[in-house]
Amino acid sequence: MAKKLVVHGAKLKCTHGTNESSFVVAPNVADAKDKPMSTVMDHAPMKNIQPFGMCNTQANPQVAAATAAAMGVLTPQPCIPVVPAPWSPGSTVAQMNGNKLLTDDSKCQCQWTGQISITEAGTDVDSD
Repeated sequence: MAKKLVVHGAKLKCTHGTNESSFVVAPNVADAKDKPMSTVMDHAPMKNIQPFGMCNTQANPQVAAATAAAMGVLTPQPCIPVVPAPWSPGSTVAQMNGNKLLTDDSKCQCQWTGQISITEAGTDVDSD
């Protein structure tokens, strides 16, 4: 199956979040079907990667504290993603400004152990 390029408005999911999120890409000179394309470097929390509703992992200090206060009953807290590293793997053939274009098979990791994946690329443009 061909990999799809990821654009502004794509849908994301975190393994520890309760909701899907929308991907935000700043307008740039390259686009796919009139939507800004993204690279593996578009991983900034709250800028590119929006919150996923509530976070439900105790690796998140806010969830751990709320769960401890509730005598061990898991108590999800608002998601504030922390994504220290770029998406991987990205396109093997296409680049923009020296960075690999983001493809729908790419994933990134939240500091609170959640794996973020792309559920809808937002376009049907193949990367390879």
